[in-house]
Amino acid sequence: MKWSSKVSDSTDFEKGIRECLTAIKVDLDAQPDLVIAFVSPDFAPVYRDLPGLIYEYFPETIIVGCSGNGVIGNGIEVENRSGVALSAAKMPNVSISPFHITDIELPDGDQPPERWENLLRVEKGFNPKFIILSDPFSIEIQDLLKGMDYAFPDSTIIGGIASGGSQQGSNVLYLNDHVLDNGVVGIGLYGDVEIDTIVAQGCKPIGELMRVTGCERNILTGLDNKTPFEILPELYNDLSESDKQLFQHSLFLGTVTDPFIDHPSTKDFLIRNIVGANPDEGKLAIGEILREGQLVQFHLRDSNTSSENLRMMLEEYESDQDNHNQFGALLFSCLGRGMYLYGDANHDTNMFKDFVGEIPLTGFFCNGEVGPVGDTTYIHGYTSSFGIIKPKT
Repeated sequence: MKWSSKVSDSTDFEKGIRECLTAIKVDLDAQPDLVIAFVSPDFAPVYRDLPGLIYEYFPETIIVGCSGNGVIGNGIEVENRSGVALSAAKMPNVSISPFHITDIELPDGDQPPERWENLLRVEKGFNPKFIILSDPFSIEIQDLLKGMDYAFPDSTIIGGIASGGSQQGSNVLYLNDHVLDNGVVGIGLYGDVEIDTIVAQGCKPIGELMRVTGCERNILTGLDNKTPFEILPELYNDLSESDKQLFQHSLFLGTVTDPFIDHPSTKDFLIRNIVGANPDEGKLAIGEILREGQLVQFHLRDSNTSSENLRMMLEEYESDQDNHNQFGALLFSCLGRGMYLYGDANHDTNMFKDFVGEIPLTGFFCNGEVGPVGDTTYIHGYTSSFGIIKPKT
């Protein structure tokens, strides 16, 4: 397996694409099996030109990609300006199954797993790994993820929601020579391949781990037999002055999704927004369905917590394998990260290099990031979701 990743910030679309493709051709010295492409919205008028340019260089490759309001290639983040990022891979002994799904094609909840296998064009028995790219307006992505987890319980799913367009039809999805503006495109990989994931949600825990003692779907009414509004003042008073400032506008709830975990680590929490509050009734509305008995902990987020959280996740993963030229990596990062959060470019990509190595890293800034917490796949916000793709053997 061999990967190459290139990026261009040329304002000339064709020139930038050709520069990337020429460099990839030199790197791989072979026809790639897969090309992954991300294109900034500055190039919307020429979105349709991309597949033809790629096929001119690599006529037999599989193409998947989308628009991104900020692209990442060769470990470089290109934000607030024109950009194209291409990744290509030679993947011996790996089968690649491309698919496009529209909202109307999503199976109902009572459909058997075989319906999902037919839709995604791959059998559960192959233990596929999935990369998916979704339009933000035309499909219920969480329904898709729920169905994929149900039909492929041992599979890894990573990806992101396209960005750059503000209304339906203004984003682009690529699947081979198809230029689309709806649904989800993706690939299933199986054979001599695996995907390691790092999902950095950017928060730090505050206060104590608590158990949900009252809830109605996403409405939190009880924590350790107290109302949330009995807990919150106690929590606030124990914070540092800087954390008290964050508490006012960057407070989140981390939920432990695995009921069998009693002593969770950072990676075991699913971070969700607090979307509403009723102080008179002592209730909080959370951006996730809750269950009684579930372990939860409040969290804070800012640039420092995001940086430290990513550092912790990368330290935990840190690869001890030497043959990095066999690896490729994808990064699906939130539009709210990057320069907007840190003030400087390349924060997350540089930290990735420091801990994991000089792996060809490609991606884009998303409207939502797809990655697992425990055994379940979720849509995240303010997250950097990495997928490290490598051979099993």
